[in-house]
Amino acid sequence: MIETNFAKIMSLMGAALWPMVKACLKITIPLSIIAFVVGIVFALIIALMRLSNIKLLSGFAKLYVWIIRGTPLLVLLFIIFYGLPTIGIVMSPFASACVGLVMSQAAYNSEVIRAAISAVPKGQWEAAHVLGISKWQTLKHIVIPQAALIAVPSVSNYFISLTKDTSLCAVLTVREMFQVARQMVATNFQPLWMYIEVGALYLVLSTVLTFLQGKMERNLGKHNAAVAAMAKTPKAN
Repeated sequence: MIETNFAKIMSLMGAALWPMVKACLKITIPLSIIAFVVGIVFALIIALMRLSNIKLLSGFAKLYVWIIRGTPLLVLLFIIFYGLPTIGIVMSPFASACVGLVMSQAAYNSEVIRAAISAVPKGQWEAAHVLGISKWQTLKHIVIPQAALIAVPSVSNYFISLTKDTSLCAVLTVREMFQVARQMVATNFQPLWMYIEVGALYLVLSTVLTFLQGKMERNLGKHNAAVAAMAKTPKAN
């Protein structure tokens, strides 16, 4: 039966607050960071494969992105944690969650990175070629830094979404915030208040990340404006 006494509701939510915050600090945030960082590395590799002139690499990357983007993340997590053990591949809940989230982030962010690299003017490649700079050096020192600035807003949005998607890992028994809320419900039988509380915590976390994203984008905007102004300034003879 739902609790309607305000004092008791506050007591229940107060008792559940620290376990949820602790789970956020110990599992939710680290899981998000690990999945995001590793996912970005794989996303860059997949993006470069998509842009490759080697059809085998390009085709494999396209196939990977098509499969992962077309498969619900929850289904992917179930395949990894519950399906793979049937063929002898067993991972811990946390490792399974990391693998699933990395695979998802790699697919989605690879498209962002690919588009950002393609958005860099071709004149940059041509100028580097004229100067005798190799294709790899051009990509590493000229193209990727510019593409990174273009990709930041979209990649940041995916990171915020990733943080919320960690709640799906509760189905793997990963003890992140949502799993803790489910465990609280099993003991106090108050799903409405527990799920409202954990939802509020996700909202606070997302709001903080959105604020940091906005601040980073403003700083990048100032940087880009400064670079553009320097480029337009005529050099002294």
